[in-house]
Amino acid sequence: MLLEPQEVELFFRLHRALMFFVNQRLKVIPNEVASPEEFAALSPEVRLKVRDALSTNLDLIESFVGENPADLSDDELAMVRAWRHLVTGRFYVFRELKKHTVFLTMTDPAIAYGVLALSQPFEELIGPYLPVLTQTVLLPFKGVIVYDGLMSSYNISFGPGIRRSLNESFKNAKTQHGIVTSLPMSDKQVPAKSPKPKAIPKPPSSEEKDECLAVIVGLIDQFCREHLNEEYAVLCRRLAEKLARKRPSPLVSGKPNTWACGIVRTIGWVNYLDDRSQKPHMKLTAIDKAFGVGESTGQGKSMLIRKMFKIRTMDPAWSLPSRLDKNPMAWMIQVNGFLVDARFLKREIQEEALRKGLIPYIPERPQAVGHDDETE
Repeated sequence: MLLEPQEVELFFRLHRALMFFVNQRLKVIPNEVASPEEFAALSPEVRLKVRDALSTNLDLIESFVGENPADLSDDELAMVRAWRHLVTGRFYVFRELKKHTVFLTMTDPAIAYGVLALSQPFEELIGPYLPVLTQTVLLPFKGVIVYDGLMSSYNISFGPGIRRSLNESFKNAKTQHGIVTSLPMSDKQVPAKSPKPKAIPKPPSSEEKDECLAVIVGLIDQFCREHLNEEYAVLCRRLAEKLARKRPSPLVSGKPNTWACGIVRTIGWVNYLDDRSQKPHMKLTAIDKAFGVGESTGQGKSMLIRKMFKIRTMDPAWSLPSRLDKNPMAWMIQVNGFLVDARFLKREIQEEALRKGLIPYIPERPQAVGHDDETE
């Protein structure tokens, strides 16, 4: 369902006036933008930067209303002021209904929002095949919920396993709050209905496991490209594959973004990602936020993974290869009952330790040995 054309025109006029004001205050775009209309003509990628800046500086909405640089009416200012209740993040565009489109959050528990499109149907924006994972901002507008006109989607396909999980999340969301059609969301819960007897679940098939793994790896790769590097991505993918090989695989239960968050958190924890002296550096709680997961949920999932595989800090099996040479845990072995650093042992002992899988590789020889090799 679409907004009426005159309401769409009003929404865009108010929104571009606010975005223009935000850019004037924060100087997100280095080039001079002379008017709201000129701002609206910029590419979506550029306007996204300003939109994201507003999401972390919501006090600018009140400043805009107080200064009223666009000379808006009182009713129009009230519409803009209501945008402080915006909801930003990743959503599954889950289902098309008669009155609205259902956007399902990636949080646990999930929330289902009934969202209206603006000038184009969502089908034209993201395609007819749902669900689709998107990132956008939801805003209240004249008693309904709309998106802000900027939406990015992820090229991830969902098979029967994920669809069943989303259906279950949607049912739980409707049970808790119904479909939310206005912001801010009411704290009142939908009256509970008598629970129906649950059918005994069937064990997941290998196809469902592979599908879950593909979705989780897709989320991990996207995150590592945006925030970390390929070294982290390789280790995270390896940990995801190890989880998929367990029987039964835990990946088929729970949400993909929660598992992806727990995996990245675990690798980051092993490698001290939250240490400011490390590059890249990132707080572990920022990982939760990026995946749309609560801090306690992300921490709990990471602890579950670490306990499952007995992973510890500086664990050589999960350390970044570029840092292994500085990781003492990778080189400590027992020789004749004594714990020693293999980097300082004779070459033949190192080779035997490597053959037994006790060290990751033969460390560089001392300089004197290298000089002798050159003279031979």
